Amino acid sequence: MSFPLLTLTAAVPAVGAILTAAVPAARRTAAKWLALLFSLATLALAVLVAIRFEPGGDRYQLTESRSWIADFGVRYELGVDGIGVVLIGLTALLIPFVIAAGWHDADPLETSSTRWRPTQGFFALILLVEAMVIISFEATDVFLFYIFFEAMLIPMYFLIGGFGDRAHSGSEENAAAQRSYAAVKFLLYNLAGGLIMLAAVIGLYVVAGNFSLQEITAARAAGTLDMATNTERLLFLGFFFAFAVKAPLWPLHTWLPNAMGEATAPVAVLITAVVDKVGTFAMLRFCLGLFPEASKWATPVILVLALISIVYGALVAVGQRDIKRLVAYASISHFGFIILGIFAMTSQGQSGATLYMVNHGISTAALMLVAGFLISRRGSRLIADYGGVQKVAPVLAGTFLIGGLATLSLPGLAPFVSEFLVLVGTFARYPVVGIIATIGIVLAALYTLVLYQRTMTGPVKEEVRTMPDLRLREVLVVAPLIALLIGLGVYPKVLTDIVNPAVEHTMSDVKQTDPAPEVEAAK
Repeated sequence: MSFPLLTLTAAVPAVGAILTAAVPAARRTAAKWLALLFSLATLALAVLVAIRFEPGGDRYQLTESRSWIADFGVRYELGVDGIGVVLIGLTALLIPFVIAAGWHDADPLETSSTRWRPTQGFFALILLVEAMVIISFEATDVFLFYIFFEAMLIPMYFLIGGFGDRAHSGSEENAAAQRSYAAVKFLLYNLAGGLIMLAAVIGLYVVAGNFSLQEITAARAAGTLDMATNTERLLFLGFFFAFAVKAPLWPLHTWLPNAMGEATAPVAVLITAVVDKVGTFAMLRFCLGLFPEASKWATPVILVLALISIVYGALVAVGQRDIKRLVAYASISHFGFIILGIFAMTSQGQSGATLYMVNHGISTAALMLVAGFLISRRGSRLIADYGGVQKVAPVLAGTFLIGGLATLSLPGLAPFVSEFLVLVGTFARYPVVGIIATIGIVLAALYTLVLYQRTMTGPVKEEVRTMPDLRLREVLVVAPLIALLIGLGVYPKVLTDIVNPAVEHTMSDVKQTDPAPEVEAAK
């Protein structure tokens, strides 16, 4: 085993979390800078992982393997393919912006004598989530993956329930009750999925005799491991259910609007742009890799559920009165596109789905963080409480517009490329499904432009007349995200060159090739 770069990439934010939590209570500013420093160090390591990774090389690279629980065949086994590399990069990229955007979100409330907001704990929990998400993208031992897949629920529970949005209509007691409800719902839904997955993980060990993803996929490809059809389907359903909850896929999505609505804007970004990506990533790595035949068997039903997510999420977003819940339902629609691309079983669809995970993360971060800045100024999440903001805060309105246009996949911005690839890949094998999915594009334009019109244009409401524009810290948070949206929209090749070889391996796992184009014979 060479230098343990992957271990270090996950260990740095974990150590940062411990040290941040240990900072004395009176040194809140020091804790913030320490957390930011460790997040930037993690980003540097993620860049090094990308540099060291060779797209045309072995499927899993920078591998590490050590015996852990030998009696049960559990190993500390890490490795990354192209899909893992770009998602580790996305996670490490977004966390510094999450920390900077939430700089004052956990400061003590001077007006409250009954509630204390432990700043050190807030930033330590963010770093802890980062560490667990990164090692989830790296783990090639199924049991090791499961441990961190479940463990990340604990810090997320405290981030949602303990550090909620201050812009809440109602009493502090009512706000606390809503936060508690959202946190418990998040935990129960994901724990239910995890417990079902645990049964499937145990079943996989009984069938395969080990937990190594690489060994199991190699044995299946060589024909030395033959699962009974019903066994494979049951194991697939156990894994897929847990990932569909995390993703989230309709009808297992209902925890997301509550969690994003009650969390602070940076934590909402952490949920949908970082944590939820573990679910869709795991569908590619584990569902298709371990259970190829069952994945093809379940594809028709999953495509229907993905279509419902796309259309339902977009329709409900159109009717929302709460800005953050609108973004949450829009994300449900976008996750439907990601799952659609994965199970279209085409290289374009799966490449598009992977790019969609990255681009959705960046675009949602940009839109939600600007929305958080807006909400913190007015003290309200309701769309009806705004109007004419672009006249008093033009920079805020402009960045909000770009984030919104990225959400509706405007050509020239990064999400357009991924959405286009997903639809092309879907049309190639399931043309009717592709046609229905385009309804989501139309609805995305509707809810995005209506949101901008109602909040940013029109007469200036008295309550927003003195609203300040973005401050320097806020501009430094949003500007790089917008630059990335434009850069990856113009030149996505920097990501596709890394992702495409990994997609080819996944297509090989499920023994699928792209449909040949239908071309009329020349007359």
